[in-house]
Amino acid sequence: MTPAEQSLKAAEICRLAPVVPVLVIEDLAQARPLAEALVAGGLPALEVTLRTPCALDAIRAMAQVPGGVVGAGTLLTPADVKAAKAAGACFGVSPGATDRLIAACADEGLPLLPGGATASEIMALLDRGYTVQKFFPAEQSGGAAFLKSIGAPIPQVRFCPTGGISLKNAADYLSLPNILCIGGSWVAPKDALARRDWAQVTRLAAEAARLPRG
Repeated sequence: MTPAEQSLKAAEICRLAPVVPVLVIEDLAQARPLAEALVAGGLPALEVTLRTPCALDAIRAMAQVPGGVVGAGTLLTPADVKAAKAAGACFGVSPGATDRLIAACADEGLPLLPGGATASEIMALLDRGYTVQKFFPAEQSGGAAFLKSIGAPIPQVRFCPTGGISLKNAADYLSLPNILCIGGSWVAPKDALARRDWAQVTRLAAEAARLPRG
């Protein structure tokens, strides 16, 4: 799978909803009901970060939920890519990009959202064929103002910004023409997960799903 083909698939996934939940799963028992609650609220694309021991098993469980499109976040190495694909991930997300990571995604046929945070990084990824990229960490790297500015000289690239985004500032990003969607964790708050309050998760997901895009 070429970078251009990966970006086409990534764009398709990003257009499913304005928000991609960024999920850190600590308890495997929460994985499937959490995915069901988010999908029921209108957020089918789910990013499970590979930051916990049960993350790969969580991807396996969530991949069984009808209507869900589960991806693996925090891909850092080729081994991460292989493990994520084997677990059932439909796409991958990385905070940055390396030659080895990009090659592994091509070999595994896993659509990648590679991370860029500077003009040079964004241009380098574009040069390789990535027209859809992650912008991370969004708020710390200049936020919506940076993305608005970079859209003028580099209009070919569309972004999924993540990092420090909440319902409060979501509209600042989604109103921009070069934003396909945003990533955020606020739709799955830790307290709701601890209480197994899936109805609250569905309510928050539905609210996020109604956010307008520019």
